[in-house]
Amino acid sequence: MSVSSDLNRRTLLRRAAAAGLLVTPAVGLLSACAGSTPSENTDNAGEKSTDNPFGVQDGSAVKVVIFNGGLGDAWAKEDQAIFNAKHPNVTVNMSSTQKIKTEEQPKMATTPSDVVMNSGADMMDVSTLVNEGAIEPLDDLLAAPAWEGGGTVADTLLPGTVADGTFQGKFFVVNIAYTVWGNWYNSALFDREGWTPPKTFDEFFALAPKIKAKGMSPYVYDAVHGYYPRWALMATIWKSAGKQAVIDIDNLKENAWRAEGILPALEVWEKLVKDKLVLPGRLDHTQSQQAWLDGKAAFIQVGTWLKNEMAATIPPGFEMKISDYWGLGATDKAPNDVYAGAGEGIVVPSKAPNKAAAKEFLRAVLSKAGSAKFAELTKSLASTVGSGDNVQDSALASANELMKNAPKDLVSIKFWNFYADMDKESQNLSQELMAGRLTAAQFVDKMQAAADKVAKDSSITKQTRDA
Repeated sequence: MSVSSDLNRRTLLRRAAAAGLLVTPAVGLLSACAGSTPSENTDNAGEKSTDNPFGVQDGSAVKVVIFNGGLGDAWAKEDQAIFNAKHPNVTVNMSSTQKIKTEEQPKMATTPSDVVMNSGADMMDVSTLVNEGAIEPLDDLLAAPAWEGGGTVADTLLPGTVADGTFQGKFFVVNIAYTVWGNWYNSALFDREGWTPPKTFDEFFALAPKIKAKGMSPYVYDAVHGYYPRWALMATIWKSAGKQAVIDIDNLKENAWRAEGILPALEVWEKLVKDKLVLPGRLDHTQSQQAWLDGKAAFIQVGTWLKNEMAATIPPGFEMKISDYWGLGATDKAPNDVYAGAGEGIVVPSKAPNKAAAKEFLRAVLSKAGSAKFAELTKSLASTVGSGDNVQDSALASANELMKNAPKDLVSIKFWNFYADMDKESQNLSQELMAGRLTAAQFVDKMQAAADKVAKDSSITKQTRDA
């Protein structure tokens, strides 16, 4: 929907278009390729050159499947034109869907598509794809010349893009969108009322009565898809407890969820719910976003795909801007760290019939021309440096401004991509906390129990992060 990361635009990221709530493991459905390793053969590969580094053959075809969520699919059609300008004799068979796992996962062990954008509520579990050898390592794509020249593909990517797509030391996922997450507000309304966007929860709690006096709820969120509120909860945890606390969580360090600063970060969300500052009703992503656009709530937290996703219903004079997630104040260990990263992941199946053309298509997606079109059409940053430089848009400008003032450390959470069970549990608990059915202390206890269970399970491949 994303920005996912990440993001993932949502790690990435993860547009909810379906009624399905959770990203579930792919075990069983990929069993035919379990234990296999990605093929070293470059199927349909011909003569290689600097301008054709993967040896794409004339007369071949490449099947591309795009997730048609918050970002739409118009940008992908631009990439197809860029690709075909260089390879006019290669047929690109492009389709769009919101049912990635439903439609694509059954093909993975037999004859999959060549390029699959794995995003949305119905996405395939990445850790399972990696562990079962179902997707191709793409380190050679990073090392390939950039589409317009001037270095390698890796040289053109924004910070965190490679790390967000790396699992077990190899690069598997090309996250094409660079999402900034935070709290959105209508700057025209705030200017008119003389309100200042809060930077801390205390400032938000002080502003809330003024918002309520205008007949608005202070806050609204997607209460249907658990990964939406989880972004905000984990961003607050990072700001309060610091980067190392989240790294310890991702690395399954003993009692990591009990680190100093984590419980207070969740208690402010518990207070927000108990003080009835949330718009009533169980709204999904687009319903909550529309309620915000309709002036029923002052703040909504989501990523920078928001404007494109809601473009058709933005009222005249509504000036959407993004501000950073709120911190707790003086006790925060990382108060200025921004939640941003690469999302909307694209993978190449290991059994893809035309991996050469698949990688070449991804090279086109990451081109300067393709990335500029992506930013223009989606009003969201691409993962390629400079994508939004020439786009005039207040929402995108506010995201750029947030990034310009951000420290080098960006909020980045890995455990939900590392471990499907913790992903599922954290989504469920995030919903329960925000629904007022769970306390902050219970959230911590249950997440620590989930982490302990994964840590003790020798059948689960463990992953680690250093930064």
